[in-house]
Amino acid sequence: RCTVDDRVTRVAWLNRSTILYAGNDKWSIDNRVVILSNTKTQYSIRIHNVDVYDEGPYTCSVQTDNHPKTSRVHLIVQVPPQIVNISSDITVNEGSSVTLMCLAFGRPEPTVTWRHLSGKGQGFVSEDEYLEITGITREQSGEYECSAVNDVAVPDVRKVKVTVNYPPYISNAKNTGASVGQKGILQCEASAVPVAEFQWFKEDTRLANGLEGVRIESKGRLSTLTFFNVSEKDYGNYTCVATNQLGNTNASIILYGPGAVHDGGNAASRVVAGLCLWATLLARLLLDF
Repeated sequence: RCTVDDRVTRVAWLNRSTILYAGNDKWSIDNRVVILSNTKTQYSIRIHNVDVYDEGPYTCSVQTDNHPKTSRVHLIVQVPPQIVNISSDITVNEGSSVTLMCLAFGRPEPTVTWRHLSGKGQGFVSEDEYLEITGITREQSGEYECSAVNDVAVPDVRKVKVTVNYPPYISNAKNTGASVGQKGILQCEASAVPVAEFQWFKEDTRLANGLEGVRIESKGRLSTLTFFNVSEKDYGNYTCVATNQLGNTNASIILYGPGAVHDGGNAASRVVAGLCLWATLLARLLLDF
């Protein structure tokens, strides 16, 4: 807008050194620029669909009593934040180095922030367009959120999924007791990415599903070995082997009968029993002495 008075004889609008309008005559070839009003009190133009290239100085030039006067206004164009380029979802092996990229545009220039969306909540990671992770761990897998903010509009938010491959490790394998004639179930749970494949062995013999009255079921992280009618020959030590493309691991699991002595991992009880035996022998030696 440009406020004028009765003494004004000529008016014009300029963008830098380019004449847009002289009076009612349009000099600009840009059809987005139109005259809004040309009265005794106001001389205004309108720019439709403003672009960042429209930013800059605009000059209202008037002629009064043969004395030119100018009034200048600076147009500032604000642009909402927009993420224009971001890394694709990625799969890497544990221990690798990863670089995630998130390029954003806006006016003012947006602040770019990376966050790790883990099961423990949103963890702040970095305030930069590039996120570098050296020696990535399995705990660092999951979704990473890039947010571009400049307070002109709501933030632009995008996500990248990072999958970290790692070899299997068996997290749960317990010895199990079962009576003859009853059902017995051995369970083996292994974490791995990609998901592990399971095999069951008794001594050096690999067990097959459906043979000798056993059933093997593997789904996700869990594999079960089921005995539908436990017999004396079923008792003993079994080995669960979990394998994926990065490696394998195994665990021994015992199927035992009622009253059988088995290694349940109670090392403390064995230590206490040993100490009691030594104390008894020592007491007898002292009495004899």
